[in-house]
Parts: sequence; C-alpha cells; structure tokens
Amino acid sequence: MTDTHSGRDGRGASDPGGKPRGRRVAAASLVALAALATGCEPGTAEGAQDVPPVRATQAAAPTPSPFLTAPAPTTEDAKPSTAPPPSPSASTAAPAPAPTTARPAPEPSTAPPPRVLMRTGSESEQVRELQARLRQIGHFGRNPTGYYGSVTADAVRSFQAKRRLPVTGSTDAVTWQRLLAMTRVPTAAELDPPTERPVAAPDERCLKGRVLCISKKSRTLAWMNDGKVVSAMDVRFGSEYTPTREGVFEVFWKSRDHVSTLYDTPMPYALFFSGGQAVHYSADFAANGYGGASHGCVNVRDKKKVAALFDQVKTGDKVVVSW
Repeated sequence: MTDTHSGRDGRGASDPGGKPRGRRVAAASLVALAALATGCEPGTAEGAQDVPPVRATQAAAPTPSPFLTAPAPTTEDAKPSTAPPPSPSASTAAPAPAPTTARPAPEPSTAPPPRVLMRTGSESEQVRELQARLRQIGHFGRNPTGYYGSVTADAVRSFQAKRRLPVTGSTDAVTWQRLLAMTRVPTAAELDPPTERPVAAPDERCLKGRVLCISKKSRTLAWMNDGKVVSAMDVRFGSEYTPTREGVFEVFWKSRDHVSTLYDTPMPYALFFSGGQAVHYSADFAANGYGGASHGCVNVRDKKKVAALFDQVKTGDKVVVSW
C-alpha cells in the first residue's frame, strides 16, 4: 500500500537514482571529512605556485591540521637557498658591472726619422768624402770610389753599431753628423788616391806616345803620355773562363753610355780595344771589389776617373795589356 500522506512507498525518501537520501548525505559527509583529514584540497597556497608538493613517505607523519595556513613566501631578506643562481638573462639578474675603461695605447712618436742622405746605389762626391772619412777611422779599407755599394754599406753598419746608432747601412743625417764630429776634412790625396795598389813599373811599350798601360800583375791602369803618368786607377780583369787578352792594341771605338748586347749590362765610358773587350766603368767592381770578375773587359771602379779618362783618350790611342 502506498502512504498517501508522506508520498513514500514504504522505503523512505529516495533520490531519482533510487538511493535513499539519508545514505547519500552520510556518504558526502564522510568524503568531506576524509578530504579535510588528508589536506588534499584542490589548488595550492597562494604565493607558492612554483613549490612542488611534498610527497608523503611510507613512515606515517603527523597529520597536519587542515586549518594551518601555508608558509609565507621567501622574501629578498631571507637566507639565500643553495639553489643555483638565476640565469643572467632572467629579469631578476643583477645589473652587469660597468665595463672597465681600457687604457689608451701610447701614441707613436711623431718625430720624423732622420733624413737619409746617402744609401746603396748613391753616387756622388759626398759618397767619396764619406768613404774617405770612414777610412780615416778604420771602417773602410779601400780607396774612395764615389759609389755607395755593399762594401760602403757594411762600413756604415760597422760605424753605426760601434756608436750605438740604428744599424741601417744607410747614411742618415745623424750618422753623418756623428762621423763629421769624429773625423777631419779629407785631403785631395785621400779623396783621390792614385790607386789602391802601387802602380807597376811601366812596360817598355808604354814609354812612347799616348798609351793606356794596363798591368795584370799590379791590377792597375796608367794613362801615360810620352812616359809620364797622367792618371792611374785600380782595375780588374776577366775570369779564367773569359780572360782579358794580352798584347798591343788601339782604341777603335768610344761609347759613353754603352750597354752590352751580349750580357745586357751597362758599360759606361767604354773604350773598345779588342773585339768586344773594352776599358769601362763597373758598378759591380765599385760595390764588391775584387770579389768578382769581368767577362774579359778591363773594369774601372772609380767613375770620376774613368769619366775623365774617356774625355782624354782618342780613337787610335795605344793600349798595352801585360803581366
């Protein structure tokens, strides 16, 4: 029978699913109590979003009260943790220290280097004076030639090194002034000595007329006029493979600015006397002395003297080459 006053069917009030309401309320209460007991309310305490939840261990820890509040977040005044420092790119990174101001590099000296007066390849009367002065104090062991070659450069280096000057081999204004202060004005004989070697007694074929008297023994050339020496100069000859011919010849051609067509080398003030062999100025002889040899010509290393000789000798003058 149905109870018409309560509307119940004898089983008591029920929900749409048929479960009694009293049981449903009791179950919900149990669930709420269990949730409060375990502290697993949804979400985390405000201000501790990045802190991972603490996992319960197997050992039963005291159940925290559900009414305790979460610990306050760490402030800047708190003791720093042992966690690694934040990345420099983070917004909380400390500002980078100001860059250290680099010391300015010392400015190079603005003083210009001493002016170079003479160097390898120079040829002048000043070079001749330089050589004569260097010879006075033992740095140049040859007769002045007026040509600045390797021998002169070595002599200048020797002088510069001994005086603690920059060793360049070139004669700058400082080197020149130091040399002038240590030497005297060269005499005419020092500037233009006859020859480095004594002139040999002339071959008897040289005693008459105008003759270029050349001695291989003394390595000298004497320009003679009727047995009198007008001028003399040092000379060198060809090697054993290209020897200078001996005998009596005559000058058949003069060429002031000659260049060898066979060796493509300059032969200034050339006085040809036998085929392609000639008396002429040699820059190599002036620079390197007797360390080399010609291809058969008679080399003169004093340009000033051979230039004067060229102007005095005429075509047809005799040439004698002997030992």
